[in-house]
Amino acid sequence: MKRGSALYNDPARAEGQPVGTVVITGASSGIGRCTALLFGRNGWNVGLIARGPAGLTSICSELVDAGVRAACAAADVSDAAALDKAAALLESELGPITVWVNCAGNGVYGRFLDVTIEEFRRVTEVTYMGTVNGTRVALQRMVPRDAGTVINVCSAIAFGGLPVLSSYSGAKHAVRGFSDSVRHELIHQRSRVSLTTIFPPAVNTPFFSHAASHLSGSPRPAKPVYQPEIVADAILLAARRRRKEMRVTGITVMFDLATRLVPGLVDRAIQRLGSSGQQTDDEAAAQLREPTLFAPSPHASGTHGPFDAESRRFSTQMWLSGFSLAAVAMIFRAMLSRLGLNLRPDAPSLPIHGPQDPHPMPAGSAQPPAGP
Repeated sequence: MKRGSALYNDPARAEGQPVGTVVITGASSGIGRCTALLFGRNGWNVGLIARGPAGLTSICSELVDAGVRAACAAADVSDAAALDKAAALLESELGPITVWVNCAGNGVYGRFLDVTIEEFRRVTEVTYMGTVNGTRVALQRMVPRDAGTVINVCSAIAFGGLPVLSSYSGAKHAVRGFSDSVRHELIHQRSRVSLTTIFPPAVNTPFFSHAASHLSGSPRPAKPVYQPEIVADAILLAARRRRKEMRVTGITVMFDLATRLVPGLVDRAIQRLGSSGQQTDDEAAAQLREPTLFAPSPHASGTHGPFDAESRRFSTQMWLSGFSLAAVAMIFRAMLSRLGLNLRPDAPSLPIHGPQDPHPMPAGSAQPPAGP
């Protein structure tokens, strides 16, 4: 265990008190690591869970050095008992868990018949059962207190499976169905505990370097690719507001709609993508290959993968998600007014307000450049 003391001045904190305690699984790299850093910058106590001691020590040290009160506990999310023990250790260090983020996941690339039973089972145990175990551990603590938020990081792939990713696609479809079921149980019980499912697009993380593969080239995310900071923004927003589901970026929203409205067109697009759109001959990506399906890496990983040059750093859809519906309506009306299309010319122009949230949106989200 490693810990420090928070020094950030967040608007939600009173007299230097932290906003709350967040626990993140899969915290040693990618979206999990990025999310830990973002919560830390916003005044939260941060609990970190992952398999590998090297990655855990790295992110925990980075947070503590920045003045964040952080603690880490090594556990494989597929081991329910170990995960429960890790949660107990983190609560003893940081206090009651306010938000639990299930972010751990792994994958294997290859045609279904090329993927071994052991590989398929491992992806399912970590990506799906790891989410189930994490949700159980969190709810066992939150339900008696009648307070807390569980955030399950799913994927846009839950709206339509991709070839050569059968194990991961199946696991993410299961995560969505499982999350829906548990959410309905909480509502039926009139519990104040909330559960949000996050659906990111393809994200530039070390996931693709760590995934097992039966392909000739190195695994890569299907285009378009986004940076993990955008997903971390969505997770922080979900922690602040009770939402059933959050689709991250316009690409995810369009993919979800297309699978329901024009499924035949989506099928043709996916068939065109095939396996070639999910692998690369890039030498830099090949040099970073380090499959960690069955064992953690002895090295610490970062937040980004090798696809920085093509990854989008902003999402207009996520920027708008930071505003309330009333604020969006005001912005829309102001835009129409500037175009001379005021729907009520006799009424005074309405002012534009920012997000109806006591917390500012994370740095880097203020100026919307072009792009979905």
